[in-house]
Order: sequence, then structure tokens, then C-alpha cells
Amino acid sequence: MSQKCQSILYDKNGRLLAEVASISADLPHGHLIPEHSHPEDQLLFASQGVMTLRTMQGVWVVPPMRAIWIPADTLHSVSMSGPVSMRTLYFLPKLCRTLPVKCFVMHVSGFLRELILHACGLSRLNRKNAAERRIADLIVDQLKEVRSVPLQLPHPIDSRARRVMDSLFANPGDRRTLERLCKECGASKRTIQRLFLEETKMTFAKWRQQLRLLHGMQLLACGNQVTAVALEAGYSSTSAFISMFRKQLGTTPARYLKDEPKAVAVAGG
Repeated sequence: MSQKCQSILYDKNGRLLAEVASISADLPHGHLIPEHSHPEDQLLFASQGVMTLRTMQGVWVVPPMRAIWIPADTLHSVSMSGPVSMRTLYFLPKLCRTLPVKCFVMHVSGFLRELILHACGLSRLNRKNAAERRIADLIVDQLKEVRSVPLQLPHPIDSRARRVMDSLFANPGDRRTLERLCKECGASKRTIQRLFLEETKMTFAKWRQQLRLLHGMQLLACGNQVTAVALEAGYSSTSAFISMFRKQLGTTPARYLKDEPKAVAVAGG
């Protein structure tokens, strides 16, 4: 059952305590934060480990040194792949007016990372305090400049397309053709292709490739070797998986999960 959390920015009498607040947690592999929502906008950041956020609209995978923006009142759950050092900032709604009103994964610059970690050490940032106001303003200014990363997988709405989706979620490495999947899901190939394009803005082939990419990132975060990950993600060889990964994200799997973000972002949200 979904839970609507109490505001972290107001006291029990409804008085504003701060415009920005934080929570830090170190979580084990496999830990699941059940579906819930916050009345604040939320920035979820991990300096270690991979987080997977799920909503009714889709799935987002968040590697180390990236973050995800979660607008206020968005129902979501979060699962951990590998040990995760999670740092969360909560913002008074409308404080970050320029950011999209939908979830998106972003690159985190070295400066923004240090600001997030500093804010987490302070617990709350109240703009009536000059020093805390400067930190809050710097964070908001940095968020205006972020670039999104293509690490989302939108969900189709139609029940026939969702049956195909559910089948592949159960086994992302499934190598069956779309024709075979369609026979089991009670729809024609042409119908499923049309539904995926209309409802996810991705071709089915692109959607399936993205599913394999995100699944591979989760497996890598759990410590699996690239060869094993490639096979489980449905690729015939390690080189094919690495080539796809490099084409999508601009670098190799190992480097992407360990290095600081580089200039390989994709604009948009």
C-alpha cells in the first residue's frame, strides 16, 4: 500500500522550518524502499551503488555520481543494486522552478556533488540564515544547468503492450522475436510496434535495447563480470554489449560506473 510521507520542511504545527532539508542513508544490496510520495520535490543522489526508481510511468536507473529528480507527490519505490550510499535533498515546491515536472536522471558535477554532501551535513537549510541561504541558492543555480541522461524506460499504457513489457521485465535477456512474444500476448506485431511508439515515444527495438542496458547496469552494480552481464542481458557476446553501452553512454561499462561524469550527456528530460 502506498504511503504519503509527512513534510520534512514543516513542523507539526505547519510552521516552515527550512526551504531545503536532507536525509542520508547507507543501504545494503537488495534493500527496497516501498512505494511512497513526498509533498516536496526531491533530489536523490548516490555516491556509491546503483538505485532503480519505479513509478507507474516507467523505470529510471541511477548509477553512482548521478542523481534523479522526483517532483512532489510522485508515487515511487526505490531498490538498491549493490551497497548504496544515498543522499537525499528535499526542496520546497517551486523553489527549483526551471526543472521538469517529471522524473529524470542527471549528471552531477563535482561542484554540485560537494554542495549536496555539504547540505546533507547541515540537515536543513533555512533561507533566513545567510550562510544557509547561500548554500541553498548555489544548489538551485547548479540544478538550472544540469543535463539529463538517457537512463529511463517509459511504460506503455495499453494492456496488450504491457503484457509484452511484463514478459520482458521477467526475463530481460529473453531472445525471442517480437512475433513470438506477440503470439503469447494476444496482439499482432504491427499493433505492438504502433503501441510502443505511440505510448513510450520509442520503437519497440529501441525500448528493448534500453531495457537490456538498464538491466546490465543493475547487474554490474551487483559485482557481476561484464561477460556474464552481457549474456544475461541477452547479448551474444561481451563485445556486442560493450559496443552498445559505449554507443548509448559514451564510455565502457566499467568506466561509467566508476568514473566522474564526463561530457556525454543528452539534453532534454
